[in-house]
Amino acid sequence: METALTKQDRIGARVSHDVYQTLCRAAELTGATVNQFLVQAALKEAQHVIEQQEVIRLSPRDWNWLLELTEAPPKANAKLAAALKRYKKARHNDADHAFDWQP
Repeated sequence: METALTKQDRIGARVSHDVYQTLCRAAELTGATVNQFLVQAALKEAQHVIEQQEVIRLSPRDWNWLLELTEAPPKANAKLAAALKRYKKARHNDADHAFDWQP
Protein backbone atom coordinates (compact mmCIF):
# COMPACT_ATOMS: atom_id res chain seq x y z
CA MET A 1 0.00 0.00 0.00
CA GLU A 2 1.36 3.41 -0.92
CA THR A 3 1.61 6.17 1.64
CA ALA A 4 1.13 9.78 0.72
CA LEU A 5 4.14 11.97 1.31
CA THR A 6 3.38 15.04 3.39
CA LYS A 7 5.24 18.20 2.56
CA GLN A 8 7.08 19.49 5.59
CA ASP A 9 8.48 22.94 6.27
CA ARG A 10 11.16 23.94 8.73
CA ILE A 11 10.90 26.52 11.52
CA GLY A 12 13.89 27.74 13.44
CA ALA A 13 14.31 30.03 16.42
CA ARG A 14 17.16 31.35 18.50
CA VAL A 15 16.52 31.60 22.22
CA SER A 16 18.54 32.34 25.31
CA HIS A 17 20.08 29.46 27.19
CA ASP A 18 17.59 29.88 30.06
CA VAL A 19 14.64 29.69 27.68
CA TYR A 20 16.14 26.63 26.01
CA GLN A 21 16.64 24.89 29.37
CA THR A 22 13.02 25.62 30.33
CA LEU A 23 11.76 24.24 27.02
CA CYS A 24 13.94 21.14 27.39
CA ARG A 25 12.62 20.51 30.90
CA ALA A 26 8.99 20.93 29.82
CA ALA A 27 9.52 18.64 26.83
CA GLU A 28 11.16 16.05 29.06
CA LEU A 29 8.24 16.16 31.52
CA THR A 30 5.75 15.56 28.72
CA GLY A 31 7.78 12.79 27.10
CA ALA A 32 8.33 14.75 23.91
CA THR A 33 11.35 16.05 22.09
CA VAL A 34 11.97 19.78 22.21
CA ASN A 35 10.84 20.07 18.59
CA GLN A 36 7.66 18.10 19.25
CA PHE A 37 6.95 20.19 22.34
CA LEU A 38 7.51 23.47 20.48
CA VAL A 39 5.33 22.47 17.54
CA GLN A 40 2.49 21.29 19.77
CA ALA A 41 2.63 24.40 21.98
CA ALA A 42 2.85 26.75 18.99
CA LEU A 43 0.05 24.94 17.17
CA LYS A 44 -2.22 25.10 20.23
CA GLU A 45 -1.59 28.84 20.59
CA ALA A 46 -2.06 29.45 16.86
CA GLN A 47 -5.41 27.65 16.91
CA HIS A 48 -6.44 29.73 19.94
CA VAL A 49 -5.51 33.01 18.22
CA ILE A 50 -7.35 32.03 15.03
CA GLU A 51 -10.44 31.02 16.98
CA GLN A 52 -10.45 34.33 18.89
CA GLN A 53 -10.31 36.25 15.62
CA GLU A 54 -12.77 34.18 13.58
CA VAL A 55 -15.37 32.85 16.01
CA ILE A 56 -18.10 35.03 17.47
CA ARG A 57 -19.46 33.76 20.75
CA LEU A 58 -22.83 34.92 22.01
CA SER A 59 -24.54 34.41 25.32
CA PRO A 60 -27.93 32.69 25.14
CA ARG A 61 -29.56 36.09 25.74
CA ASP A 62 -27.63 37.73 22.89
CA TRP A 63 -28.27 34.73 20.61
CA ASN A 64 -32.01 35.06 21.19
CA TRP A 65 -31.81 38.81 20.55
CA LEU A 66 -29.99 38.18 17.26
CA LEU A 67 -32.53 35.57 16.18
CA GLU A 68 -35.39 37.97 16.95
CA LEU A 69 -33.72 40.70 14.86
CA THR A 70 -33.15 38.25 12.02
CA GLU A 71 -36.74 37.06 12.04
CA ALA A 72 -38.30 40.51 12.47
CA PRO A 73 -35.80 43.23 11.52
CA PRO A 74 -36.69 46.79 12.50
CA LYS A 75 -37.76 49.27 9.82
CA ALA A 76 -34.94 51.24 8.25
CA ASN A 77 -34.60 54.72 9.73
CA ALA A 78 -33.31 57.80 7.90
CA LYS A 79 -29.67 57.19 8.91
CA LEU A 80 -29.74 53.61 7.64
CA ALA A 81 -31.40 54.67 4.37
CA ALA A 82 -28.75 57.38 3.87
CA ALA A 83 -25.95 54.90 4.62
CA LEU A 84 -27.38 52.43 2.10
CA LYS A 85 -27.57 55.18 -0.52
CA ARG A 86 -23.92 56.14 0.11
CA TYR A 87 -22.91 52.49 -0.07
CA LYS A 88 -24.66 51.95 -3.39
CA LYS A 89 -23.11 55.13 -4.80
CA ALA A 90 -19.64 54.06 -3.66
CA ARG A 91 -20.10 50.62 -5.19
CA HIS A 92 -21.25 52.19 -8.44
CA ASN A 93 -18.22 54.50 -8.49
CA ASP A 94 -15.88 51.57 -7.79
CA ALA A 95 -17.46 49.37 -10.47
CA ASP A 96 -14.98 50.57 -13.07
CA HIS A 97 -12.09 49.41 -10.87
CA ALA A 98 -13.50 46.14 -9.61
CA PHE A 99 -14.04 42.72 -11.04
CA ASP A 100 -17.55 41.39 -11.48
CA TRP A 101 -17.66 40.41 -7.83
CA GLN A 102 -21.01 40.51 -6.05
CA PRO A 103 -21.43 39.90 -2.32
